[in-house]
Amino acid sequence: MTMMTPPPVDQQEDEEMLVPHADAVVEGPQPMEVAQVEPASTVDSQPVEEPPTMKFTWTIESFSRLNTKKHYSDMFIVGGYKWRVLIFPKGNNVDYLSMYLDVADSQALPYGWSRFAQFSLAIVNQIHNKYSIRKDTQHQFNARESDWGFTSFMPLSDLYDPSRGYLVNDTVVVEAEVVVRKVLDYWSYDSKKETGYVGLKNQGATCYMNSLLQTLYHIPYFRKAVYHMPTTENDMPSGSIPLALQSLFYKLQYNESSVATKELTKSFGWDTYDSFMQHDVQELNRVLCEKLEDKMKGTVVEGTIQQLFEGHHMNYIECINVDYKSTRKESFYDLQLDVKGCRDVYASFDKYVEVERLEGDNKYHAEEHGLQDAKKGVLFIDFPPVLQLQLKRFEYDFMRDTMVKINDRYEFPLQLDLDRENGKYLSPESDKSVRNLYTLHSVLVHSGGVHGGHYYAFIRPTLTDQWYKFDDERVTKEDVKRALEEQYGGEEEMPQTNPGFNNTPFKFTKYSNAYMLVYIRDSDKDKIICDVDEKDIAEHLRIRLKKEQEEKEDKRRYKAQAHLYTIIKVARDEDLAEQIGRDIYFDLVDHDKVRSFRIQKQTPFNLFKEEVAKELGIPVQFQRFWIWAKRQNHTYRPNRPLTPQEELQTVGQLREASNKTHNAELKLFLEVELGLEQVPIPPPDKTKDDILLFFKLYEPKKRELRFVGRFFVKSSTKPIEIIAKINQMAGFAPDEEIELYEEIKFEPCIMCEHLDKRTSFRLSQIEDGDIICFQKPTPVDSEECKYPDVPSFLEYVHNRQIVHFRSLEKPKEDDFSLELSKLHTYDDVVEKVASQIGLDDPTKIRLTAHNCYSQQPKPQPIKYRGVEHLTDMLVHYNQSSDILYYEVLDIPLPELQGLKNLKVAFHHATKDEVVIHNIRLPKQSTVGDVINVLKTKVELSQPNAELRLLEVFYHKIYKIFPHSEKIENINDQYWTLRAEEIPEEEKNLGPHDRLIHVYHFTKETAQNQMQVQNFGEPFFLVIREGETLAEVKARIQKKLQVLDEEFAKWKFAFLSLGRPEYLQDSDVVSSRFQRRDVYGAWEQYLGLEHADTAPKRSYAVNQNRHTYEKPVKIYN
Repeated sequence: MTMMTPPPVDQQEDEEMLVPHADAVVEGPQPMEVAQVEPASTVDSQPVEEPPTMKFTWTIESFSRLNTKKHYSDMFIVGGYKWRVLIFPKGNNVDYLSMYLDVADSQALPYGWSRFAQFSLAIVNQIHNKYSIRKDTQHQFNARESDWGFTSFMPLSDLYDPSRGYLVNDTVVVEAEVVVRKVLDYWSYDSKKETGYVGLKNQGATCYMNSLLQTLYHIPYFRKAVYHMPTTENDMPSGSIPLALQSLFYKLQYNESSVATKELTKSFGWDTYDSFMQHDVQELNRVLCEKLEDKMKGTVVEGTIQQLFEGHHMNYIECINVDYKSTRKESFYDLQLDVKGCRDVYASFDKYVEVERLEGDNKYHAEEHGLQDAKKGVLFIDFPPVLQLQLKRFEYDFMRDTMVKINDRYEFPLQLDLDRENGKYLSPESDKSVRNLYTLHSVLVHSGGVHGGHYYAFIRPTLTDQWYKFDDERVTKEDVKRALEEQYGGEEEMPQTNPGFNNTPFKFTKYSNAYMLVYIRDSDKDKIICDVDEKDIAEHLRIRLKKEQEEKEDKRRYKAQAHLYTIIKVARDEDLAEQIGRDIYFDLVDHDKVRSFRIQKQTPFNLFKEEVAKELGIPVQFQRFWIWAKRQNHTYRPNRPLTPQEELQTVGQLREASNKTHNAELKLFLEVELGLEQVPIPPPDKTKDDILLFFKLYEPKKRELRFVGRFFVKSSTKPIEIIAKINQMAGFAPDEEIELYEEIKFEPCIMCEHLDKRTSFRLSQIEDGDIICFQKPTPVDSEECKYPDVPSFLEYVHNRQIVHFRSLEKPKEDDFSLELSKLHTYDDVVEKVASQIGLDDPTKIRLTAHNCYSQQPKPQPIKYRGVEHLTDMLVHYNQSSDILYYEVLDIPLPELQGLKNLKVAFHHATKDEVVIHNIRLPKQSTVGDVINVLKTKVELSQPNAELRLLEVFYHKIYKIFPHSEKIENINDQYWTLRAEEIPEEEKNLGPHDRLIHVYHFTKETAQNQMQVQNFGEPFFLVIREGETLAEVKARIQKKLQVLDEEFAKWKFAFLSLGRPEYLQDSDVVSSRFQRRDVYGAWEQYLGLEHADTAPKRSYAVNQNRHTYEKPVKIYN
């Protein structure tokens, strides 16, 4: 992905911040995708050298006693470069461990140095390695960014909690895996010149879409069909998917540089936020093909999608002992193949058609034959010409209640034979005359983890031996090894490059791997890889796109010649009259809305005046031009007329002399004096004593301000002497009493002062370009005039703010809008909202600010009186929004903020049910208070039953909360809080009785290591001195109510630090559980090993307010 400037995201919303370290919290761009810089890549098809790689382990002892802000590891060498790891043990101004990879000798390197590395950083979990936290990224290191990594690597609360396993014996273990690659000159590389193909620009996080579009484009039959979809010259690409796709494909075919996708995403009906969300390629592929299929109906290309991508399979159930068979035919556009447990594509197809036996309790009900033993499976009736295989690289891990990425090695062949082994995948009615031999066309790759990453594609457009990598804007030639073997995934054993650090080879996980494959059937190759040329493209489309190209070229030429021209913006009385009171209230004019002229810099100014005469109909002798000046108080006013000498200069010389900001514009005010019958007359002579003043009239009852004219006054004149003339401009009687004010400035605050009518303009420091506002006096107690004078009206205008309110439940829809003041306090705002929705108690309103970049509510609401003014509610970083979200609470917000909300799962003593209760209590309450409230809500097995509260995490009990513990610091976001009755046997423990932890577990093999996986509900059990396993088993079976047949399959083990020691029925259990110094009781437990057959409970306890990913939708 090309790194555009991605939008900043609230720190609370981002899982982490991926940034160079700074000694302050970084609030700048925080990539939503990892910023991709092209790793080593060869333009010619030649062997690619293995990049230097290394794993470095750093053991930090006495970790909690580190008292430095920064802490560096020893230096290690990879790729001939010196590196080290940098950590901030107490966080880089955040409550997280901050960790970066650092170029160790950056100070000593020559000017202009840079190097590129892919790397991962990890904090090892020393109790259970599978809970180690590892994050990976890549970066182009240089003098400005000599370190790169994660400011929010992991919460300090987790790191410093010995029970979590990251800090053991006050020691932390850090791992860094580094791959150093060579880098092509990114900016000078020309994809079209080097490969003949162009890339697609990334809109922010749309590389998943770019890789799919390139794949579809390079199926020529598909491209031809898109070109033949009927569109007209009246269609707009942003409103028509067919036209937008035609336009995109045309540009990919004929452009010289990378192509933008904005028109296409607009035609999808996506807003900017959609574009910045990473979606799933498979989901987008299906939705896009469904849309195109629909749009192709009734046209010459109807049915193309089906012809290319649609295959059929047959689901069957066949009875073994009676003659009965049930079949159902289904179509597919892509196939989802298992990766986990399969070594290659063939193994996945074997698994796909695997026969399942329906017997025992799982017999099949075969209509009149009743329950029967049967076999169930799937066979293919036919495969499509273009076979799309989706590899299931992402799956849900029920143990961890999260999505995980499967990085296992998974091979795929260049040639795929689906007729193998006498057509084992095919149903009896399949057409045996069709040869299902396929050639690999494209490999779509995902690099990164489950929460984000980067997508790109390897494609061979004409099925020759030459592969190309399409990575957003860049296209490079690649060899077959890079496209195939390097995308298998899995682990690689890297040779040791630096003796003296780790002398044994290590496994390096490949985070880049294929997750979609496209194969083309050999017998259909000539039809699908067909020629597509200009005659396939509708004439109106060719004309439109050529015109677009010409306009683009004109713009480029315009830009290239811009240094030869000056833009002159000419403001006139008519502009002031039109804009003041409508578009603007302060100063005199918005220069972007006045007449502009593009004049060559060498043009004499007098020739420009002739151009003005021609355009505006004002003869040259009646024109007088004034230079505008920016004053120290940031107002912008006409300053002085041009001198005759200046008018002899060229436009370019004049612009340079008058413009200190050196932009290409010259701003002028054209003074035209009108005589009788409004005919232009020569401008009057101006002496030093003459001042040009501009006048605005304010009408309090109408709340209107407008420009009424300008004229010259003598500096010695007093305002009272020109009252009649001012009244005449306003259409008032000559002797009408009026108040005068000088508009001085409006930023950062309004300054508009009363003008003394009896003090001369000179003494009042009035000068050319000043603005006098006037009005009729208004009675102070006038109720119909909310803003009785000019200053109060200007104050109102300056601070007024239209705010669009949305219900937090419907964050995309405006509910209502209110005109508020930026100076409104928190109380003012909630009162207005309460009044609008008819709520009596404003304190029940809770507001949430808007994130300008994600276009979503911020994760945390605004605290009661947590901000001073409305402006504080609307600001997001350096941007200001006009959206607020509101919700109506059941209790006042101040009261709610003093409460703690806990989600407690109550486990009934005798029924197999779990009920979630939300308990809301004052923050100073104790666990005992929670238990007392629970007793009033739950059904107890007996009136005197006692309850306890436990902390459960990953199916283990980590803590029994003492009744005296304060609830304020209890976290129910990540751990489950479980409440249960205390069994009677636990209340009367004898001196030699032990209370032990009992957990369910299975064994899994991952990465060639046996790992224990816990599941189900953990519990406590009393074991008595001398009690054998057989006796304990009997009690467990009774407690869990497991049937004899099932219980006979269970195994029992003593587990310490994850290692099982299996027990025999005659073993004395208590002898294993001797008291010893352990970090936590969960480290030794009685394990019940059996299959996890229980249905998953449907409650979730760790849903944050807005952490959902929207499904892909194409709206048009």
